[in-house]
Amino acid sequence: MSTNTIVFESKNSATRIALLENNELVELEIIAANRALEGNIYLGKVARKVELAHGKIGFFIELGEGREAFLNAEEYGMDELKICEGQSLIIQVAQEKRAEKGPKVTRMIQFVGENLVYCPYKLNVEVSSKILDKDKAHTYKDFVLENVTGQEGWIVRTSAVEHSFEDVLAEMNYLRSAFDKVRALARNASAPALLMAKPNPIFEYVAKYMPSLNKIVLNNRNIEADLLARFGEKIATEIDNAPFDTYGLEDVIVEALDKNVRLKSGGRITIEETKAVVAIDVDSGQDNGKGSLSHLNEEAAVEIAKQIRLRNLSGKIIIDFAGSSDYRYLKPVLEVLEKELSKDATKTILYGLSRGGNVEIVRSRKRPSLLDMLTVECESCQGTGRVLK
Repeated sequence: MSTNTIVFESKNSATRIALLENNELVELEIIAANRALEGNIYLGKVARKVELAHGKIGFFIELGEGREAFLNAEEYGMDELKICEGQSLIIQVAQEKRAEKGPKVTRMIQFVGENLVYCPYKLNVEVSSKILDKDKAHTYKDFVLENVTGQEGWIVRTSAVEHSFEDVLAEMNYLRSAFDKVRALARNASAPALLMAKPNPIFEYVAKYMPSLNKIVLNNRNIEADLLARFGEKIATEIDNAPFDTYGLEDVIVEALDKNVRLKSGGRITIEETKAVVAIDVDSGQDNGKGSLSHLNEEAAVEIAKQIRLRNLSGKIIIDFAGSSDYRYLKPVLEVLEKELSKDATKTILYGLSRGGNVEIVRSRKRPSLLDMLTVECESCQGTGRVLK
């Protein structure tokens, strides 16, 4: 299945974007008005230097509006001896705020286009490993190399090979001009200041799922006009004043905050998000009808992959399936899990069984989980419970 409907709703200083497959919610992004989004570029101000474990050094950078972000001094190309408090730096948000942890920033800024990623502080040209036609990938890499000017780096995205060389070259020039604009703004700005905001993610989602997309439902005519101006007749839009209500998404979101997920077979999945790891347990419950723990675990594997994407679970994820942890019994379950995880656009690695018999997954952390976005730790019970924001 592929995303065939995108639901966009802008309301009460927050934007929500839902991806639907056959009218079923599979992914949700919530953007608060004052959120330091991944990809935002700031002229940050060095607030203070901090000593880390093993003799390492880091810095807290002011972003404005009372927000601070962490910058690792071990980052490539950064000499911490030349950094001092009060200094201004051009930085980009690499990881958004999560729970009580502030955002992380990098000096290795990137400009993401539809077909290319411009890396002004790198010196190589890379090609997406997802391009299946390797000859075509090599051809496009050579074309980008031929048009490199000075010291710069590029990443050729999967979609590039579906466009002409003229389109690719035009995007190279456009992304270079975006970098020039950021540098010009930085020369005249007073830190801390936002130099470039990440474009509304709706445009990236539409471009990514264009082949399977049937319609975009939204409550904002300005965004609709911008989408039509960019994509024209390639997309179909529909205006709805309360699209999340129309598609019943409010109830689905509330259900996604529950740590328990019931399976059709009668089993149950329990999901616990902790500061160190996401723990997932599969319980056979009342699964007596099918008579097979293998069937239960395979059903659970499909649902777990779905919940990881829907809840935006990331970092280390540990799964304890029901019954025996012997590899010969869990091998078919792992194959199902790997197949379902491959549908996720976010980088997810299935490491297999640990020596203790648990399944280990690592998923890239790009933005907060749904639980972090919509709830806060309960002050009375010191984090053992959560309350809605």
